[in-house]
Amino acid sequence: MAPGRGRASIIGRLLRGLLAVAVVFATLEASARLVLSRDVISERVRGTSSAAWRLDWINRHRDGVEIYYSFDVYHPTRGWALKPDLRDADPYGPGSLNSNSAGMRGVREFSTEPADGMTRIVLLGDSFAFGEEVADSETFAHRLQELLPQVEVLNLGVHGYGHDQMLVYLREEGLRYHPDIVLLGFVQDDMQRNMLSFRDYAKPRFELADGALELRSSPVPAPDEVVAGERYRSRFLDLVDMVGQAALWRSGVNQRRMEAVTAALLDEIAEASAAGGAATAFFYLPHSEELTNPDLTLDAERFFTDYCDERDALCLNLRPTFRQRMAHGFAVKTPGHWQESGHQLVAEALAVFLAEKGLVPS
Repeated sequence: MAPGRGRASIIGRLLRGLLAVAVVFATLEASARLVLSRDVISERVRGTSSAAWRLDWINRHRDGVEIYYSFDVYHPTRGWALKPDLRDADPYGPGSLNSNSAGMRGVREFSTEPADGMTRIVLLGDSFAFGEEVADSETFAHRLQELLPQVEVLNLGVHGYGHDQMLVYLREEGLRYHPDIVLLGFVQDDMQRNMLSFRDYAKPRFELADGALELRSSPVPAPDEVVAGERYRSRFLDLVDMVGQAALWRSGVNQRRMEAVTAALLDEIAEASAAGGAATAFFYLPHSEELTNPDLTLDAERFFTDYCDERDALCLNLRPTFRQRMAHGFAVKTPGHWQESGHQLVAEALAVFLAEKGLVPS
C-alpha cells in the first residue's frame, strides 16, 4: 500500500472514531436532558448535589427570579448577602425588615469599636439567626440585647448560609468589630451546605487537604456569568454528578467527609475568634420534626454533641429546652421557621447560658 493511502486510511479511521464518540456523547446528552426535564425522574436522581441546586437556580432565573429573595444581593466571596440600607421592607409584614449600612439585620449602626463598658457579641448563623418570617424586633438577636442591657448584638445571620460562608463572613467582617463573644447558631441543614459549591446561589466551599482547610469556588461568579456559562455545561455531566453524589451519600462516604469538614470549619471559627480576642460558643437550634418527635435523634445533633464533648467547647443544645416547654403547652411553629415565641425562648435561654458561663454580666 502506498504511504499516502496508509495515512489516509489512518485519518479516516480516526475521523470515524471521533464521529462515533460524538454520536455517543450526543445521545447521552439528549438522554440526560430528557431525564432532568421530567420532575418525577429528576427528583429521584438529583440527591444533594451542587449541580441540582444550580439547575434549580437557572430555572428560577429564567422565570425572572435571580436569587431566592428580593432582599438578597450578590456577594463575590460569600455568594449572597443581605442588601445594605433596607428600610421598611415587608417580606414578613409591613416594615418588618431593615438593614444597616453594613448589611446587618436592623437599623442600628455599629462602630468597629465597642462602646466603653459594653460586651459585644457577633452572631453567626443561617435563616434562624437572621430571623426568617419575623420582624427585626422579634428576632432572638434583638430580644437577647433587650435582656442584656450591657451587651451589643451584631446579627450577621444570613439565610441559607453554611459554616463555610459563616467563616468567610467572620474573617472579612465580623472580627473587624472586635467582638468579645462569637455566637454560632448551629442548624442541622448547615452541615450539608458545607459540601456544596452551589446552594441558594453559587457559594464558596472548603475542602480538607492533608488536614487543612483549602478554599474552593472563590471568588463566586456573578449571576450574569453563571447564566452565560450555562450554555456550555453538559447535562450529562450534571446527571453523573447527581447520581454520583447520591451514591456517596448512601455509602456513608459523604457523611464522613461532611463531618470532617464541618469539624474543621468550627475549629477554624473558634481559632479565628480566639486570635481576635473573642470567646466562642455554639448553640444547637432545633426545628420541624426535631420538635415534634421526641424519639428522633439526627446525625447532626449527635455530631454537635460529640464535637462539643471532644473539644470541651462552650455549647448549648436548645432542643431539650424547646421540648420541655412544649410539654407544658408552649406552642411553636412546625415545620419551618419559628414565630416570635420561639425566638423569645432562644433569647432567654442564651441570656441564662452566657451569664452562667461568665461571658456577660449577670
